[in-house]
Amino acid sequence: MQNQNLSTEELIAQDVGARTPDGLMAQLIALLALAWSLFQLWIASPLPFIFGTGVFNSTEARSIHLAFALMLAFLVYPAFKRSPRNRVPLTDIVLGLLAAASAAYLFVFYEQLADRPGSLTTSDLVAACFGIPLLLEATRRALGPPLAIIALVFLIYSMAGPWMPDLLAHRGVSFTALANHQWITTEGVFGIALGVSTSFVFLFVLFGALLERAGAGHYFIQLAFSLLGHMKGGPAKAAVVASGMTGLISGSSIANVVTTGTFTIPMMKRVGFSSEKAGAVEVASSVNGQIMPPVMGAAAFLMVEYVGVPYVEIVKHAFLPAIISYIALFYIVHLEALKLGMQPIGSRPHKTWLRRLTGFVFGVALISGLSLAVYYGLGWLKPLLGDYALAGIGVLVAIAYLALLKVAASNPPLPAEDPDAPIEKLPVTRAVLLSGLHFLLPVVVLVWCLMIERLSPGLSAFWGSVILVIILLTQRPLLSWMRTDGAHDHGTFKDGVIDLREGLIAGARNMIGIGIATAAAGIIVGAVSQTGVGLVLADLVELLSMGNLLLMLVLIAIFSLILGMGLPTTANYIVVSSLLAPVVVSLGQQNGLIVPLIAVHLFVFYFGIMADVTPPVGLASFAAAAVSKGDPIKTGLTAFYYSLRTAALPFLFIFNTDLLLIDVGFWHGVLVFIIATVAMLIFAAGTQGYFLVRNRWYENVLLLLVAFTLFRPGFWMDIVHDPYREVPPAELAQALDRVGEDSQLRLRIRGEDLVGDVREFSVIIPIPEGANGQERLDKLGLALYEDDGRVLIDTVGFGSPAEQAGLMFDQEILAVRAPTDRFAKEWMWIPGLLLLAGIVLLQRRRAGHART
Repeated sequence: MQNQNLSTEELIAQDVGARTPDGLMAQLIALLALAWSLFQLWIASPLPFIFGTGVFNSTEARSIHLAFALMLAFLVYPAFKRSPRNRVPLTDIVLGLLAAASAAYLFVFYEQLADRPGSLTTSDLVAACFGIPLLLEATRRALGPPLAIIALVFLIYSMAGPWMPDLLAHRGVSFTALANHQWITTEGVFGIALGVSTSFVFLFVLFGALLERAGAGHYFIQLAFSLLGHMKGGPAKAAVVASGMTGLISGSSIANVVTTGTFTIPMMKRVGFSSEKAGAVEVASSVNGQIMPPVMGAAAFLMVEYVGVPYVEIVKHAFLPAIISYIALFYIVHLEALKLGMQPIGSRPHKTWLRRLTGFVFGVALISGLSLAVYYGLGWLKPLLGDYALAGIGVLVAIAYLALLKVAASNPPLPAEDPDAPIEKLPVTRAVLLSGLHFLLPVVVLVWCLMIERLSPGLSAFWGSVILVIILLTQRPLLSWMRTDGAHDHGTFKDGVIDLREGLIAGARNMIGIGIATAAAGIIVGAVSQTGVGLVLADLVELLSMGNLLLMLVLIAIFSLILGMGLPTTANYIVVSSLLAPVVVSLGQQNGLIVPLIAVHLFVFYFGIMADVTPPVGLASFAAAAVSKGDPIKTGLTAFYYSLRTAALPFLFIFNTDLLLIDVGFWHGVLVFIIATVAMLIFAAGTQGYFLVRNRWYENVLLLLVAFTLFRPGFWMDIVHDPYREVPPAELAQALDRVGEDSQLRLRIRGEDLVGDVREFSVIIPIPEGANGQERLDKLGLALYEDDGRVLIDTVGFGSPAEQAGLMFDQEILAVRAPTDRFAKEWMWIPGLLLLAGIVLLQRRRAGHART
């Protein structure tokens, strides 16, 4: 509870290192941070391969990455509250050097270690013995005790296996085997999590820091305020949109709160929001920034490795829930403004709906036209230019940048950031929009590289950062030169160099905590792989949930929230997903529900970010309370109440994967988006107790029922009509013959799992092409035989669809379920919408009586 008394500045300092020494040490810390950023840019670029020098493999890069993180952690994070803040004690310098040397050991002796895998020498053991405790100490300093304690518990568990209770017992791990697995191999500390931090996360964090330094954060806030300030509860709506735009480039909820909250929270308080509600709106919208593509939280990049899908696919699946969640929060703020009877700030000329619609359509047409022109223009230009394509595209980007700067120079610059200035008039939207269009260029380049060119996330962020470096260096002198009025001086090239230097340093300091968190979480992942505790936990969770998938999801959500009270989002995601994601998939199979792995990982990710909101230790809520001067616990509770929509979404997309755009066509996707948005707005109205007027209790219940029906129409349709019919296993070939090629069959299987336990589960098998059922069965790679009335699998073809579905020799087919002809589940939307119409009529009648 100590966080309640911290100021905003102290909270920010706590997030990026609370020590600010003077003199030579300050310069050394800045130099190390600068060197770390330059190293990350170097390894992400094509330059090492062009010049044939400075090429590092993934293990070497991870080693250097962690060495920088550990050294900086000991220099910028004090050991205790009473430790000096204005100087670095000698002990911390020594500890930092030892920790960095232990981490760099894998880089320095990489070739020798590669020649003798598994053979530990004394020096290997010494490096591990220094490295692991110092990593735990750095974790305690940078992130607090919880993650360090959890990692320590897993280390103790690894060695104390034989003395554990029966359920948790294992044969134990020797000290040398533990040191080797955790520090010398890439199974523990230097595993996938640290690899993702090295390859992807750093560059996106750096991209966000450079964009913020260029002035994009202030631009987004002013743009949102100019667009929405004239509405009821305008500053709160502006906070939602500004945080959404900042969330496009920032993967940290605390950074998002501090960046936008210092401006929006005082504005919200001035128009009538209480301190707690103003802080809660900012928290709810900022936390959503982590689920907002294209730059999601660091955990999203870990999903690329853990789920084994491209980042583009992660963005596609996460896009719809993020947009729906933001629209719903916007609506919640609107309802709060109605409940409080707020009036708009200033006035705008009233526009008819026709003019608004015309303007919207024109804007969409213009953006679509420009996008198509760029897409097809580059598609035609690249083959034409051949080897000079990169240079040609560079020239086009430079021309676009200069043109956008000229547009910015033709408009007045943005006012200085001053949240305490009186609100007399709103900024003009057109002038604000045109004054910073060049800030969108690096975002466009980033999204283009990710989505169209399909470059790796790391390389995409590199090219986006290159554009930002050019903007930081040149925007000040070019704007000063292009302005003809002489009234504004934007600075010189030297000021641009300072901006670049500070942006690179800020990016590195923002990464210290993430680098340390991924390394410490690697200890937990390493212990799971070395001891097999994942299987034990799977049995334990299955026992607690009594085999019920919904109860299990509730337990995982609670587990994520509790862990998230002490762990940062990234570490929380690594721990929960590595322990429990496979369990949800297997339990779903046993219940006959095929849960896509990406849906489970997004479920864990969502509840991990919810931990930043949840009292008593929601750090984003404390940051907002420090700005609003409100009570942090009340702020957290109100933010959690606003965030109920974010908590509901994961449960919904586990059972209705249409929300993640899995196997959904374009027009079906558009329909799903519209209906899901309406459903989320109704859900918000039901939970907030206000729709057209204040709801009665039964209207709240009915609104939630309507929302559930729109979100999951299949639930009711399955009750009305079973989606599958039972087919005897012996008639599998005939069933294959009767279904279309775009359909699927569900098989109920009994067989041994990887550890020899007999279990039942369901699999989905696709329908291959074939003239008849037997030919299709052969193409699936399945050969069956009957034994005493049972149908068993005789052989499974190597690499066949049957093998990919998880079928193996000697498994028994218990049941075959073929799809039935029935109405589409979407027909159940009609009774839901009719019920909504009834509620609307009731409330309109009540509103009419109130007016008379």
